[in-house]
Amino acid sequence: MEARVREKLESLAGEYERLAEAMATPEIAMNAEAYRKYAQKYAELSELMHTFARYKSEESGLREAERILRTDPDPEVLELAQEEHDRLKESLREREEELKLLLVPKDPLDAKNTIVEIRAGTGGEEAALFAADLFRMYSRFAEIRGWKIEVMNSNPTALGGFKEISFQISGSNVYSLLKWEGGVHRVQRVPDTEAQGRIHTSAVTVAVLPEAEEVDIQIDPNDLIIDVYRSSGPGGQSVNTTDSAVRVTHKPTGLVVTCQDEKSQHKNKAQALRVLRARLLDAKIQEEADVRSESRRSQVRSGDRSEKIRTYNFPENRVTDHRIHFSLYKLREVLEGDLGGLFDALNVADRAARLADQE
Repeated sequence: MEARVREKLESLAGEYERLAEAMATPEIAMNAEAYRKYAQKYAELSELMHTFARYKSEESGLREAERILRTDPDPEVLELAQEEHDRLKESLREREEELKLLLVPKDPLDAKNTIVEIRAGTGGEEAALFAADLFRMYSRFAEIRGWKIEVMNSNPTALGGFKEISFQISGSNVYSLLKWEGGVHRVQRVPDTEAQGRIHTSAVTVAVLPEAEEVDIQIDPNDLIIDVYRSSGPGGQSVNTTDSAVRVTHKPTGLVVTCQDEKSQHKNKAQALRVLRARLLDAKIQEEADVRSESRRSQVRSGDRSEKIRTYNFPENRVTDHRIHFSLYKLREVLEGDLGGLFDALNVADRAARLADQE
């Protein structure tokens, strides 16, 4: 193992022990907020430290096998020692790569809840129908993961599609997985309205925004223009009868957010401000990513809203992620929320790229 890697690991091992000792003291144990912070950091280091402990154990075993090979005259013992030596040497190589990956800093936004915005692009009604398919896909994935989903705003079409739909997904480490989804999703299939059986290509844009707390993004009320109007579309008796829909304009950036799905004007305003705050945080993240990307060797998640990231090809039963040149031939399962294979491949590619950046 490289000296710099071991030095870093030994330093973190010392920090890990100090965290455990601190959490056992009455001062920290009786302070809920302080204990939560210590426990969170301790949990973040746990996988790394357990892997490092296994590495050191195998390293000790390798040294013992080498000692036997140097000193024991028994041929049978030497044969067993050689087998153990070779096995441990290979295992240590794999363990070292695993430790290097675990040392790559995690995205601090990974634990946040997420706001997803899906908008139909080129393709007219077929794009709107595919937007509805993607909404169902993410809804099913959230259900499988035990996450909560809440629709914030929607603009449905007569045939059951969506011109646009915004929703929040809450749960454990939501953003860590859904952050891969931002960009253009392309679908190739024969629409139900196509009489001659020709394959059409349509596109939908997905934006994935980490939810921003007030401590993350502070908004000056003087920078806002808030308009109310009558909502349209499905929504019950309040539709077209009360001014419950809300449009919020952020003057410094020109960002506009509308919400109308709730019957209460107050609730729609609160929803709109949550979306605005998330968009402002996302803009800040993109600015920082643009600076970093100049020195990045490769980047799975560019953040470019116009980037075509994925194609869903119905005739071939294929889903292809263009960022990592990865295909799965199980399109139906993916659209039913089985996104694990895609996310695993993206996660491996991203961690490898970030590891390369550190070298």
